[in-house]
Amino acid sequence: MSKSSLRKDKTCLNCNYVVENRFCPNCGQENSDTRKTFHHLFIHFFEDLTHYENAFWKTIKNLLLKPASLTKEYLSGKRLSYLAPVRLYIFISFVTFFIIAVFPKNDSSDIVTGTQTYIVKVKDVNGKESDSVVSKKLSLTELLEADEELQKKMKLTNAEKNKDFLGLGYVNAQHLDSLQKFGPEKEKLSNWEYNIIKKALLVKEKNTNKELLDKFLEQARNNFPKALFIYMPIFAFILWLFHGKKRWYYFDHGIFTLHYFSFLLLSVLLLFFFGRFMNCFVDNTFTTFLTNAGKFIAYIWMFYYFFPAHHRFYGETRTVSFLKSIAMFIINVILMTILLTAFVVYTFINIR
Repeated sequence: MSKSSLRKDKTCLNCNYVVENRFCPNCGQENSDTRKTFHHLFIHFFEDLTHYENAFWKTIKNLLLKPASLTKEYLSGKRLSYLAPVRLYIFISFVTFFIIAVFPKNDSSDIVTGTQTYIVKVKDVNGKESDSVVSKKLSLTELLEADEELQKKMKLTNAEKNKDFLGLGYVNAQHLDSLQKFGPEKEKLSNWEYNIIKKALLVKEKNTNKELLDKFLEQARNNFPKALFIYMPIFAFILWLFHGKKRWYYFDHGIFTLHYFSFLLLSVLLLFFFGRFMNCFVDNTFTTFLTNAGKFIAYIWMFYYFFPAHHRFYGETRTVSFLKSIAMFIINVILMTILLTAFVVYTFINIR
């Protein structure tokens, strides 16, 4: 903690109690000078946010390497030695999504997603020609452009392109409207299906494939924190269903959930930094292996983390804890799939 000079007046400015030492014994406020330099203000901000000198790094270390230890410590009453669960989650969530959003993004044209093969004529030293196969790596943008160029060569009309991509069997929005109004009853859609498909057709008419992809990814980045925040109480409720109601309160499961989701977000942030750090090196076999190995280990730890955390926190036998963890894992996968599907639909219909 940064040390400020103490006031000569021993009367606490907050509660008027007599202060013999640095902190008021009645309200806890520091009896220091109220006028601060900018440097002190800057340092004080980070100290308040992270308990920088001790609690922050101790919290991060335990969060990453000691599953469930923070939750057990917090519920046992040791709450000043670590960041509070809500503050921890808000801080990590803010830093993770802020940094990922503002960090210079890799242009989508740099992302290699496929190859294109060419047959070219080559001559040997004797002047004899032969065919040689050449493969070129293509970026996502090049693949989309190649696909559009191929469609032009095949003389596909814009209407046929719409039918082929996101059209779901309809040429355009007018075609859909006509069938919905005048078509056979069996071909008419429900209001929900009609609105979704019409939105898809209208979006496709206004955007190229690349624009559509870029806008979707941008919307997904903006909406994912909301989806994650919405799912946390559901995750805690599932924990509540699987454990004794007399021994455990929903509050206990909520603290466990906050710590677990904070771990996941922090892991995502560290993976992001790791990927950017490895991009600084020349791309070769060794760096590729090192990058893939690092990501593989991180993903395995992220998946495995819940099992020891659940076992250590709830104190059940390894067999019972493992079976419950598997059951909860399956339930969460199903619910998360439903939520992500709704999230994808919501993201898509908000594309302009």
